[in-house]
Formats: sequence, C-alpha cells, structure tokens
Amino acid sequence: MALLDLSGVTAAYDRTPVLRDVDLSVDQGEIVGVMGKNGVGKSTLLKTVVGLLAPRSGTVSYHGEDVTDLAADERARRGIGYIPQGRDVFPKLTVEQNVRMGETINEGCDEYLHDTVYEYFPVLAERADQSAGTLSGGEQQMLAIARALVANPDLLLLDEPSEGIQPSIVDQISEDMRAINDDLGTTILFVEQNLGVIRSMADRCYAMERGEVVDELAGEALADEGTIAGYLAV
Repeated sequence: MALLDLSGVTAAYDRTPVLRDVDLSVDQGEIVGVMGKNGVGKSTLLKTVVGLLAPRSGTVSYHGEDVTDLAADERARRGIGYIPQGRDVFPKLTVEQNVRMGETINEGCDEYLHDTVYEYFPVLAERADQSAGTLSGGEQQMLAIARALVANPDLLLLDEPSEGIQPSIVDQISEDMRAINDDLGTTILFVEQNLGVIRSMADRCYAMERGEVVDELAGEALADEGTIAGYLAV
C-alpha cells in the first residue's frame, strides 16, 4: 500500500484550473521527485497534498485513508511535514524557537528529534540563539527542514529546495535529505527544476506539463541528463 496516493486530482484557483486529473503515488521510504518548468502546477500539487488547497475532484489518500476533506493542520498532526517554497521561517524568533515550532507536527511522535536535527545541521546548533531572519538563505532552508523534521514525520513535502541558494549549499542539502531518508526512513516528496538536485535525490520522478503528469522516470531514464533536461528546458 502506498503511503501517499493521489487519484484523479483536479485543482484550481478560482476558475483557473492548475492540476488536471493527477495520479501519483509514493511508497513508504521512497524519495520521489516532481519536475517541470515554472507554472506547471508543482507547488500547487504539494499544497493540495498538505491540505492548503482543496481539490475540485479526485482523492488524496494517506496511510490508506482518504484525507481529501481534512484541513492542513489535521494532516500535519497525522505526520505530514511541509517545507514551503521560500522557506517561511519566523524571522524574529531564534533558531531554537523556530525548531520547537515543529513540535506541533505528528501527534504520534514519542520523542522529538532535537539532537538529531542539530547533528544533520550543525550550523543551526551553533546559531541556536540567533534570530532566524539573520541567517543566509541556505541556513534558513536548513532551519525550515529541521523545523519540519523535529517531530519525526512519516512524510516530508519539500518545495523547490534549491531556490535562491548557492550551489555548494544545495549539494549539502541534497546529501542531508538522502541521509535523513536512509537513517530515519522518512519518506520524501519534493518538487524541483534543478537537474542536479533531481538526479542526486530522487529514487524516481514524475514529470509535469500544463498541470498534468506526463511521464514517470526511474533507473536509466532518471540517470539520463538529456531526458530530464527535456522536461525542464524553457
């Protein structure tokens, strides 16, 4: 049984359709990517999964249960962590206070992972008392991931992790996400248009065009730069 399953999901903003009859599944323990050009519906897809946008039709299932009508806060309590595009840290709170905000995710958590997230992101431990708004873009991305991870969610949704971040930090975050998946068994669904991140992180990847899933890549196809680039080139 898939951990996450979308069946025939269509979503819109007002009267403008953005997702069209999307089928997508993520098994427990996978890292699955969703790629495509700007404006194809990638971020809308994650917002629909986390409950920030209600689909017009179709179903969203999590742990085999239909959660289509559940609010975003209820989905979070059931173990879905969400790192939005642009990170959205609380700039006036300290690093430590931001991390503790993540304790509201996953009500089934028996033990918070404060020590663990600081092991993955030691720069955050060094700056625990520093205001989050004074961190670099890459450090804020690490903080947003740490905040979502501290309550040990079953599923992490990660929106454009490479956006606005220098390449060396992007590489480090990609390595960290693979380590988190290997060490903790955290299932990850991410959207991205950075070819390097897709190739280094994803076990398999869906390609989107005009709000539709048009292909699924794994194995040799996912290793082929030309194949991936065809879905990302403007």
